Amino acid sequence: MSLASVKAFFAEKAPDIAVIETDASSATVAEAAAAHGVDPAEIAKTICLRVGDQAMLLVAGGTARLDNRKAREAFGGKARMLGLDEVVELTGHPIGGVCPFGLKSPLPVYCDLSLRRFAEVLPAAGATNAAVRIGTERLAELIGATWVDVCQ
Repeated sequence: MSLASVKAFFAEKAPDIAVIETDASSATVAEAAAAHGVDPAEIAKTICLRVGDQAMLLVAGGTARLDNRKAREAFGGKARMLGLDEVVELTGHPIGGVCPFGLKSPLPVYCDLSLRRFAEVLPAAGATNAAVRIGTERLAELIGATWVDVCQ
């Protein structure tokens, strides 16, 4: 269902963008970079967070790390990673395929400035062997993301 929901998202909102499925796993940043022949920093990883009662997604560069102080300032409270079961329940995507497209539940989405150093990035696409190649600004526009500076 997850890969299908991502394909449906792109069919409706950006039919010119194809979901890339590989034989190799792309469940981790390193695996995704190897599968697509790019630098790990060009992988757009999706991190599922909760601040207070609000769950949210943060899309960041593959080698970026969340800076707790910056996140607290940007989001107004301490950001905590969601548990695996909660990630799957809220996004509808399997761990290793979590992305901001075709979500099961509407969630606020943020893009970290670490993505802006690349014209194009590769986020997952709802499966552990699927991704899309997309312009960085277009990614943020399609998902209605707010730009933040919360990573190191």
